[in-house]
Amino acid sequence: MKKVILIIPLLAIIYLSLFGQKTTILKEPTVDKRVELLSIVFRLADSREYSSKRFPEYVDRIEKHFGKHREHQLIKFIKEELRKKGVGYDAVMAMAISISEKFEFVPLVPFSQEIPESRWGKKSATTFLKLLNDFYLVADCETFFKENESLYQEASSRFRRVYEELDLDWYQNFYGEKPKGEFNIVNGLGNGGGNYGPNITIDNKEIIYAIMGTWSIDSLGMPKYELNDYFPTLLHEFNHSFVNPVVEKYHEELSQSGPIIFDLLQGRMESQAYSNWKTMLVEAVVRASVIKYLKDHDYEKGFIQNELNDEINRGFLWTDELVEELERYDNNRVNFPALESFMPEIVKFFDRTASRIDKIQETVNAKRPKVIEIIPFENGSQEVEPSLEKIKIVFDRPLKAKGYSISHGDKGKEAYPKLGEITYSEDKKSVFLELDLESNKEYQFILTGRRFKTEEGFGMNNYEIGFKTKNE
Repeated sequence: MKKVILIIPLLAIIYLSLFGQKTTILKEPTVDKRVELLSIVFRLADSREYSSKRFPEYVDRIEKHFGKHREHQLIKFIKEELRKKGVGYDAVMAMAISISEKFEFVPLVPFSQEIPESRWGKKSATTFLKLLNDFYLVADCETFFKENESLYQEASSRFRRVYEELDLDWYQNFYGEKPKGEFNIVNGLGNGGGNYGPNITIDNKEIIYAIMGTWSIDSLGMPKYELNDYFPTLLHEFNHSFVNPVVEKYHEELSQSGPIIFDLLQGRMESQAYSNWKTMLVEAVVRASVIKYLKDHDYEKGFIQNELNDEINRGFLWTDELVEELERYDNNRVNFPALESFMPEIVKFFDRTASRIDKIQETVNAKRPKVIEIIPFENGSQEVEPSLEKIKIVFDRPLKAKGYSISHGDKGKEAYPKLGEITYSEDKKSVFLELDLESNKEYQFILTGRRFKTEEGFGMNNYEIGFKTKNE
């Protein structure tokens, strides 16, 4: 009997060691009411990135409860002050994780010009939080959250399949250590296709969030988290827990190459909210590590290649070569027991990349599709017939012909034409756009590489099309 008593605790210890690991380095997914609250108020302020209707059931609940509060001073402040300062996208989520989890909301770290994020500024952040606390009471937010508690639990439960796909052993083995900070997975039900990875440091401990949007639903109108859609993003975000502190430690050594590379790619990086070279290099290592994970787990070669091409399309032109560096590191663990010990080699890699970044960009651009003709007028024409109903855009090589990506330009939505059916030619080298034009009007739109890609997956550089119709 005594032997049994001794064995049971030992078995318990072994069980916890083997199966309890996930709870020690990665918390289960959850819905964060701070994230929901801020997405809701920015939705009420007509912020495009927080106005998704991809989860109709939840959007209807928001409108039913909060629609009558659009005239609250908080919403006016967002529209009249914050949006003009560029507060949106990730800056909103940075505020969400920077305040206490329960009402009355207070800053977890004193607001400054950089906290919660530089676009806010200390004064605006302070005013916003004061108005947010008032809105919470006036709009009876507590009742809304209580009424939707079961919905939140169901959504996070459905996301568990994605969460459980992560191979945590790989992370600790590959990086050679446990994450130095804390990592939280948050299901953002009102965020549509927006995913964000904000972080905050409290008492010298970095807390990183993977705020995952909800952009697909099933036949019953409930969130549907497909692995192929959501797992790559979660995989990406969890890498930040390991990469951020390592890159930060080598900030000075990377300060020679980083600005050179960023200067060439600034526009593409800033369009993704990567506003400085340090953020760019963190993202570079994270994205290469994702490809390494996929390769180590025997994902299909086509899937891996698509992911790699996507990174190159985003401006991380050197990703294939950086993956090779990470493979060299992983094959020499006696000399490099942890990624931190390999960082001097990463520094050398980016020094080499900076010295030839123009050549790298030239090589990648040669693989991108290019517009060679617009029929029946030349780009920039000021004499387009307003009766024109269709144009043909000709490329220099075949495209994948799966969807399209067209956005308005700096002249705004007013210059964006009314588009009808969009089709591809049989040889996939041309795109036909049906138009509904007005006379004596300027038009402008931009073709992007998000969908206009070669069959190999290389996206085009943004291509602006502009013209003016005749006065009739």
